[in-house]
Amino acid sequence: MLAALGPDIVTLAQEADGRRFADWSGIPSGDVLALIRPRSTEELSQAMAICHAAGQPVTVQGGLTGLAGGASALDGEIAVSLERMKAIEEVDAVSATMTVQAGCVLQSVQEAALAAGYFFPLDLGARGSCTIGGVLATNAGGNRVIKYGMTRDLVLGVEAVLADGRVISGLHKMLKNNSGYDLKNLLIGSEGTLGIITRVVLRLRPRPLGVSTAWCGLDDFKAVTTLLRRAQSELAGGVSAFEVMWPSYYDYVLGNFPELRRPLAGSHGFYVLLETDGADPEAQGEQFEAFLARMFEEEVLEDAAVAMSERAALDFWAVRDAPGEFPRLIPNMIAFDISFAVSDLAEAASRITQGLEARHPGSLALVYGHLGDGNIHLIADVPGATAETVEAVEAFVYGVVSDLGGSVSAEHGIGLKKRKVLSRTRTPDELATMSAIKQALDPRGILGRGRILG
Repeated sequence: MLAALGPDIVTLAQEADGRRFADWSGIPSGDVLALIRPRSTEELSQAMAICHAAGQPVTVQGGLTGLAGGASALDGEIAVSLERMKAIEEVDAVSATMTVQAGCVLQSVQEAALAAGYFFPLDLGARGSCTIGGVLATNAGGNRVIKYGMTRDLVLGVEAVLADGRVISGLHKMLKNNSGYDLKNLLIGSEGTLGIITRVVLRLRPRPLGVSTAWCGLDDFKAVTTLLRRAQSELAGGVSAFEVMWPSYYDYVLGNFPELRRPLAGSHGFYVLLETDGADPEAQGEQFEAFLARMFEEEVLEDAAVAMSERAALDFWAVRDAPGEFPRLIPNMIAFDISFAVSDLAEAASRITQGLEARHPGSLALVYGHLGDGNIHLIADVPGATAETVEAVEAFVYGVVSDLGGSVSAEHGIGLKKRKVLSRTRTPDELATMSAIKQALDPRGILGRGRILG
């Protein structure tokens, strides 16, 4: 391969200058053979044809911000990074689309959209380092799913290189396209196991001219769901973000990050970061404050603070974005990304937190998430935890997920970390169908070996 592609594209692992080959999941990389960094789809196609012929396993890597181990390269694998394919190729103002290469960083896409008078609504804490290819591969969710949908809802076309080097090019700009099987949506969320996404047509939205943000304190979960439904029905701009935090999360963050401003003075049963956006800033702001006033009068809210500036809104979001620093404060944390029907969220969180305390006295359980789409995140810290302890905690939490008909992965993917519990979410027939698709597109099993499917 080195002879065929040259040292500019292929770097032996021992010559990669201490490069990190593992993602944020905590799953370490193995003895990696080499790193491939193509500059074009054609170069990647050539590389994959060589790997396919040799039966050489490959792991695709983006910004290495994944939390499921899908990008941690293992023994004997070659890592493929599209970091050189990072161009924004076109912004089509008429079609409201942007065509980008898969190595482009999410924040660059967001900024380019704003510069063109548009808005790309996908947003998550790793925006400054995660790549478009990575967010498509995991069908990332983030903070604005409740209004704008998952990544899959923001993509119109995809180009990808298959395991044997063939290129499927579907860089369409149409919203309506019922021309046979939807290969685009098959690749999105496949975590690099069916093909390597190289170029993407993204769907842009009108740039919001006004954004209203409030930090709310509520007494109980019924009040939280009431606030959500009322906001969805009464705010003209809809709800663009609805982030809920249990007291365990709020108290921990404010107690360990002294640089953060406390949004509310008192203590409450739940905290919600509520955001709406729209085209008329003045009217929207007045409507937003009137809505909050009604919620006070009807005793849905106990307290609330409205961000009166962009800086104040960023301060609110800083409290919600604090989990990016959790690995530093909780090095042995056990992290979960799970989802339930909204009506089951309170019971799920209660069963999990109480169960953890009963089984592991003195443990820490932080709960927060995107309530509107049923996604909660759980960070567990068990003092003196061993590998057996971690296994027991995971078995307990995923047992609750299974009992309540939830999902073991809401937005982070399956990767290496969750493949053993995928059967708690998927039926045997579904898993068999997934295996058949994998076999058809990657008969030699070289793409993402052991990811998603064992």
